[in-house]
Amino acid sequence: MNDGLVKYVPKFAGTRILVIGDIIVDHFIWGTVSRISPEAPVPVVNVTREEMLLGGGANVLHNIYSLGGTATLCGIVGQDEMGGRLRQLLAELGASCRGLVTGKRPTTVKTRVVAHGQQVVRFDREQVGVPSEQTIDAMFDFIDRNLGDFDVVIVSDYYKGVISQALMSHLLQRVREVEQESGRKIPVVVDPKPDQPSRFVGATIITPNHLEAEKMSGLQIVSDQDLIQAAEILRDKFSCEAVLITRGEAGMALLAAGQDIVTIPTMAREVFDVTGAGDTVIATLALGLAAGATFFEAATLANVAAGIVVGKIGTATVSGEELLAELHGEHLS
Repeated sequence: MNDGLVKYVPKFAGTRILVIGDIIVDHFIWGTVSRISPEAPVPVVNVTREEMLLGGGANVLHNIYSLGGTATLCGIVGQDEMGGRLRQLLAELGASCRGLVTGKRPTTVKTRVVAHGQQVVRFDREQVGVPSEQTIDAMFDFIDRNLGDFDVVIVSDYYKGVISQALMSHLLQRVREVEQESGRKIPVVVDPKPDQPSRFVGATIITPNHLEAEKMSGLQIVSDQDLIQAAEILRDKFSCEAVLITRGEAGMALLAAGQDIVTIPTMAREVFDVTGAGDTVIATLALGLAAGATFFEAATLANVAAGIVVGKIGTATVSGEELLAELHGEHLS
């Protein structure tokens, strides 16, 4: 099966993906621990280096570029130092900043302190909630003027308030209009949060993880029959063409219209860190669909990519070279 998937990877270079969602700067502080603080029962971390990385929807975009595709990010950043740093990181990738809207809220930053490969603590600096009407209107304007330039839309929801009911309704309506005007399909791929799930009705495919699938379906998924039933409930609930449930070490389960559910075993050999694995899945899935793959083929590509990224520490990405090597049965160190 993997041999048949190889042909899609070179096609990633010709794809154009729009990523709409919550934008995050992932701030990593790396260090070592050799003692406990005399002030409190906590480890003292001796900082050795710091790193700023693209997170949230921006990490989805980073994965797309790493795999050879091109993408544009649409979301909100603050008029602050971290917003400037994020624009710099996008520029280093060669990605356009034309879809970024500068809002009144600060840029969301997640800081993780990591020592000896283990996360010691995480602290978040953010302001959540529905953005101002002016900010949302600026996003609407970008979508209206540019949607026709893209092959696939990814919605990356980290429940910070950007992916509102109003935004999703506007986006899906505009997608239908562009599809009618152009005569081509623009899949909308959604990585959902279970809160206010009605926002995502009408998406092409949703990619909840196991826990999110349980919450949105109202079923505890224990058996294979539970899995089938939950996937069917979600597909009906969201009126979508397909549901891809990511299940960690149990792999993935795909239910597409008119087909039986298919389970895809995990490809991970070692799991060091699952940070950002969902971003890798949705990025690879969208690239596969943009390159002409079926839901099953695109999901299998995403599964292989996820198996690579969880073997890395931190907010990591997968390269096209790594994906091709894995599909060929080779393992790059």
